[in-house]
Amino acid sequence: MKQFALRLLAAAALVFPLSVTPARSAPAEQTAPLSAAIASLRTAVEVRAGYERARFRHWNAGEHPRDGCSTRNEVLLHEAVEPPSVSAGCRLSQGQWHSYYDDVRVTSPAGLDIDHMVPLAEAWDSGAFDWTPARREAYANDQGAEASLVAVTARSNRSKADQDVAQWLPPSEAVHCRYAAEWTGTKLRWQLTADAAELQALRRLAAACSTTLVTYVPATSVMNEPGTVGGR
Repeated sequence: MKQFALRLLAAAALVFPLSVTPARSAPAEQTAPLSAAIASLRTAVEVRAGYERARFRHWNAGEHPRDGCSTRNEVLLHEAVEPPSVSAGCRLSQGQWHSYYDDVRVTSPAGLDIDHMVPLAEAWDSGAFDWTPARREAYANDQGAEASLVAVTARSNRSKADQDVAQWLPPSEAVHCRYAAEWTGTKLRWQLTADAAELQALRRLAAACSTTLVTYVPATSVMNEPGTVGGR
């Protein structure tokens, strides 16, 4: 009787094969002129209510949890012009970095902040208020795009604070086109909105950046868990 039942199950499997979920393809890289990329941003009024920095768990174990380095130190190692010395516990010393916001060379990790291209508060205002905690953590530790996290002087990062492009631009005017492109690409990557003043400032910048391109890879729903937004 048992063998007969097994034969029935095998026959049913031939007639009604198990459904197989197709592998999800990686999102395609998108490239567009700066002006066109800005035009594709969704407009919305910003929402600051409920924001707390602690809602974005940042500087977690990074892309490689076994290396003992936090996201902050992994970014510093990645962006170093001259690699720093690394001791136990991923303690960094010496090395050299270029802070592109203000065109300054930095020779000590302590002199650097890791800036979120679109600040955490601005991301909250622009749509992250409606995200899961896991997606906010993924955003705060995003090493999947070069522009998401950038090592810059503590002075320039703290001058920027949580301001958008209508309120703050890097001190070095030579990098304004790059900054506008990276800001726009980050917003598009994470499907964040822009308010009217921000769009006006971006359009003004784009008028002087006719050859600047924006390149980004959308952050899909697969990235809704921490530890899945790597891939520098």
